[in-house]
Amino acid sequence: MRSAEVEIRTGSTEVVYDLGSECERFLRSAGAQEGLLNLWVPHATAGLAVIETGAGSDEDLLAQLRELLPADGRWRHRHGSPGHGRDHVLPALVPPYATVPVLEGRMALGTWQSVCLVDTNVDNPVRRVRLSFLEG
Repeated sequence: MRSAEVEIRTGSTEVVYDLGSECERFLRSAGAQEGLLNLWVPHATAGLAVIETGAGSDEDLLAQLRELLPADGRWRHRHGSPGHGRDHVLPALVPPYATVPVLEGRMALGTWQSVCLVDTNVDNPVRRVRLSFLEG
């Protein structure tokens, strides 16, 4: 198995960050042909989603997460910025892992699918994503 970690700077705003370039670069460096690409976010306040980007779906996801998990005082987990407790609930809805088939050295995603980091935690501007390729 080949594995590498990439650093993503998400800044101080909520973001759906397309990891496609990082994944393609990793697969090329790993000499990947056929197998599985696993992505893992070692953070308690971020997740991964396979979603269409650039056509509004990424903003719709963030808007829906704000509705489901409002940044207010209801959360028992209270350190950080106001409402930060919601960020600790996020990975239960947007998991910190994803696995994508790799065929002929490329992710076998649908036409409009992208693998994205979902980060609502404005207190942590730098994230890590572990990419692992399992040859099959």
